[in-house]
Amino acid sequence: MEIKSNKINGANAEIKATISKEIIDANLEKIAKGLTKTASVQGFRKGKVPVAIIKKQYGERLVQDAEAEALREVLSKGLEEMNISNEALIGEPNISQFDKSDEKIEVTVKLAMRPEIELGEYAEMVKEFDKPTVSDEDVDARIKDLATAQAPLVSIEDDRALESGDTAVFDFEGSVDGELFEGGSAKDFSLAIGSGQFIPGFEDQMVGMKKGEEKVIKVTFPENYGGKELAGKDAEFKVNLNDIQTKGEVVIDDALAKKMLPGEEDATLEGLKKQVKTQIENEELSKLYNDELKPALLESFVEGIKFDLPEFVVEQEIDMALNKQASTMSEDEIKELRENEDKLKELRESFRDDAARSVRATFIIDSLAQAEDVKVQEQEVMQTIYFEAMQMGQDPQKAYEDYKKAGYIPAIQMSMVEDKVLSKLLNAKIKEA
Repeated sequence: MEIKSNKINGANAEIKATISKEIIDANLEKIAKGLTKTASVQGFRKGKVPVAIIKKQYGERLVQDAEAEALREVLSKGLEEMNISNEALIGEPNISQFDKSDEKIEVTVKLAMRPEIELGEYAEMVKEFDKPTVSDEDVDARIKDLATAQAPLVSIEDDRALESGDTAVFDFEGSVDGELFEGGSAKDFSLAIGSGQFIPGFEDQMVGMKKGEEKVIKVTFPENYGGKELAGKDAEFKVNLNDIQTKGEVVIDDALAKKMLPGEEDATLEGLKKQVKTQIENEELSKLYNDELKPALLESFVEGIKFDLPEFVVEQEIDMALNKQASTMSEDEIKELRENEDKLKELRESFRDDAARSVRATFIIDSLAQAEDVKVQEQEVMQTIYFEAMQMGQDPQKAYEDYKKAGYIPAIQMSMVEDKVLSKLLNAKIKEA
């Protein structure tokens, strides 16, 4: 057996081998002899089956097993020559060439390895930044908004018209082509004008109405409206405005603080302001992290930390991008790609740079997580999915099972690791105001 191994770079290797017919025959003979001791063949006692009968019984399967045994030997010797451990490999070895003749088999095996990444002084790549500042005016405005949201609605006493921000209390009756439709009417319905809760254009046409006024409002249901029988249809709503309500006056004092901090018996307005200030600071910091600092930091790592990428991982990333693109294409566009190999290749190559950057970022985050001892257990992933599902009114257990069935858990886990790693590095560089 002739073997020529080549470590292309830090993440890719190749083994070329010529396997002679004699090696295949020897492997086949060994496997057949082994089967004589265990195979059950009618007319022969177990352990007494002749080799010739075994070869006849199993035929092509023996040949395939003999070839597989030779390939395992090629892989083992090639790895030994290049001093590469099995643990260093990523994915399955890829047989890119398998030319079989009567006398020999010419084979090429491509291997991908986990790249060795020198992070260097990565902490120095994280720039210092100023912690977002929150003014007293920002805090007062937030507390006022929170208090107003809890304030009871009261009817206006003067004879003014309905304005955006008011709550309208009204009766309505909707029809399409003169026919009333199911769910299109209500009595004393409360609607916050400007909330966008109703069909586009409905609330705008109510602005300016006065108590006791009747009006016909004309709107068109959106094309993507949930009820298919109404989607895209023109409708008329007969509206009677019964009342106009606004939020009552709110007093911002210690009593309000006690109401908004029910777990604190000694709650004061000053204490509430401190908590609200911290909350706004955290919100602003989170926004700064997610919108600016984290993407910029990851980009600087991708640009600054160089290492070889496993080819097959990049190819997988390209395939995913191509499949995603295909899901948005028309049947005619897909047909054209199938019939035009050059165009398909051109489209596929257009994803290469982004795919390589994505793979590089993934390996960098993995290395940083090890360096910073950052871990995310599956239990944390479950809790995150549960929390988000509950916020959206979904069944948490079903949401988790759906994600798991679709194979999304590792990707979510990696995303959480990335968030934790970058947050930890940025937290160390905050400059207090």
